[in-house]
Amino acid sequence: MEFKRKIIREFETWKNSLKSKRKALVIKGLRQIGKSYIVEKFARGNYPNVVKIDFKKEPRMKACFGSDLNVDILVTNISANKPGSLFVPGKTVLILDEIQECSAARASLKSFMEDGRFDVIATGSLLGIKGYNSKYSGGVSVGFEHTLYMKAMDFEEFLWAIGIDEKTISYVRDCFANNSPISEAVHNAFTRYFREYICVGGLPDVVKKFIETRDMNQVRAEQLDLIEGYKDDFAKHLDENEEEKVDKALLAQINKVFDSLPSQLAKENKKFMVSKIDKRGTLELYSSAIQWLVDYGLVDRCHNLSVPEFPLEGNKIAEIFKIYFTDTGLLVASLDEGAAGHILSGDMGIYKGAVYEESFADAYLKKGKKLYYFSKESGLEIDFILQADDGVRLLEVKAKDGRTKAASELLKNKDKYHDIKGLIRLKDSNVGIVDNIATYPTYMSFLID
Repeated sequence: MEFKRKIIREFETWKNSLKSKRKALVIKGLRQIGKSYIVEKFARGNYPNVVKIDFKKEPRMKACFGSDLNVDILVTNISANKPGSLFVPGKTVLILDEIQECSAARASLKSFMEDGRFDVIATGSLLGIKGYNSKYSGGVSVGFEHTLYMKAMDFEEFLWAIGIDEKTISYVRDCFANNSPISEAVHNAFTRYFREYICVGGLPDVVKKFIETRDMNQVRAEQLDLIEGYKDDFAKHLDENEEEKVDKALLAQINKVFDSLPSQLAKENKKFMVSKIDKRGTLELYSSAIQWLVDYGLVDRCHNLSVPEFPLEGNKIAEIFKIYFTDTGLLVASLDEGAAGHILSGDMGIYKGAVYEESFADAYLKKGKKLYYFSKESGLEIDFILQADDGVRLLEVKAKDGRTKAASELLKNKDKYHDIKGLIRLKDSNVGIVDNIATYPTYMSFLID
């Protein structure tokens, strides 16, 4: 089953740029998000000759990248070990899949780019997690790599996958752009699609299982299998020098953080609290575990701001943050069995706030954006703060109709919060604009930029 992915456009931009600057394309991202598939699809559609090495499935190929990284020697070694491979200057792309398994291959990217005869695309699920052998000093080819971060499928890609035509998606996009109400039929349909997406998420194997079966029990089983695979990685890739040893203390901390996330998000105050997993622990003690999960690609932080003004990154409070999954399906799979059924029916119980906030975090992170919120000890809290061209926007996600008392307080206090230009509310209702408050249905999260 083939899925249309937006990142292909960025691959095309990279290929067109090679005339002016030789750089290898390096695709980073979580395991099982479709990196290998989409890279090979692009390669076979754009090059007469494709030579692919998967260092996980073909560990013997590591020997091709010995102590000598001369391109002629590398080509001889690779072609000798992969019968049928053709290295034709200007017409061949070399795919180095799971390149984190071979540090010498990562170091060879500079050699290939300086040589200039062949294009190279590398993928890595754990780049930045697993170290590189010290004998290859400068294993990362600075100045010779163009890095892209691939995410799981977003809501629009999910719509393509389930067969929603582009004309209907464009209609929804136009309603968003023009602040005009959506027809009841389309609104109801997209509300249903979005709830399905929240439950399924954007991991291609899970989406495939959903399309083939429409069975949420099988979807959940697929998600849980993937989560167990990720947990196996926690132990396998803690080492920084390619040695067979594990930091058991760090492994335990990573598991504690990961397993606590659903309950952390279910709290009224969704701020990540170490005390919920370790009464004697400190944020400093668990900071490496949290960073590990962020670097791995499973989660990301949403930082509190000291003040909701430009620059947001400069005003973030480093030690106060929420943690969201990078894919909605991972959160739902981590909830109680039967959670998907409640979400599809619109009844989410204590998790309703977590699920709806996660749905926006999912959309925004998949655009490559950073997440921020604003909270004060008085109890005032805004779910998200967005940076716009003319200032900042407050964004609140409502599972049901509810007041926006905190946002109203900030909007009225223009002398103190002069960068705030308006409020966006996401909830299960149609499009509506009143003064500087814009209301959109939750499924329009993917359009907010």
